[in-house]
Amino acid sequence: MINNVSQETMSTQKHDEHHENGSTKIFGFWIYLMSDCILFAALFATYVVLVNGTAGGPMGKDIFNLPFVLVETFLLLFSSMTYGFAILAMNQGQKKSVNIWLGLTFLLGLSFVGMEIFEFHELIGEGAGPDRSAFLSSFFALVGTHGLHVALGLIWIVVMMVQISQRGLNPINQTRLMCLSLFWHFLDVIWICVFTIVYLLGAM
Repeated sequence: MINNVSQETMSTQKHDEHHENGSTKIFGFWIYLMSDCILFAALFATYVVLVNGTAGGPMGKDIFNLPFVLVETFLLLFSSMTYGFAILAMNQGQKKSVNIWLGLTFLLGLSFVGMEIFEFHELIGEGAGPDRSAFLSSFFALVGTHGLHVALGLIWIVVMMVQISQRGLNPINQTRLMCLSLFWHFLDVIWICVFTIVYLLGAM
C-alpha cells in the first residue's frame, strides 16, 4: 500500500517537473521571438527609409507581381492551418496524424520557399538584383531574411517528424512542437506585414 502511494507520488512529481520544464522552455522561446521581432523591425525600418532610393532603377510597381505573391501568401496561410491541425492531433495523442499534418505543412512551406527563390532568380535575371539600388538591397534583405527563417522552420519540421516517429508524443516532443508552432505562426504574421508594406503599398 505504502509502495503504491510512493510510486503515485513520484509519478505526479515527474509529471509536474515535465510540465514546469515545458512551460519554462516555451517562455524562453517567447523571449527569442521577441528578439526576432527586433530584427524584423530593423529590417522593416530600413526598407521604409530606402524604399524611394531607386537610383534610377525599377520601383516596386515595376517589378512586383501581385497575383504571384498572393499565391505565396495563401500557401503560408494554409500551412499555418495545417500546423494547427497537427497541434490538435497532438492533444489527442494521434502520432500518425501529427506527422501527416506536419508533412502537409512542410510541402506548403517548401512551395512557398520555392516560389520566393524563383522570384529572386527572375528579378536578378532582369537586372533588378540587390546591388542595383538601395531599395532593392533592402527588399532582398527583408524578404530574404523571412525566407531563410521559413527554410529553417522546414528543417525543424523534418527533425520533429523523425523524433515523433522514433520516440512518439512524449512531453519533450510536445514542448518542441509547441515552440515550433509559435515560430511558424510568427513567420505567418511577419509575412502578412511584408505582403502589406512591401508588395501592396509598393505596387501602388
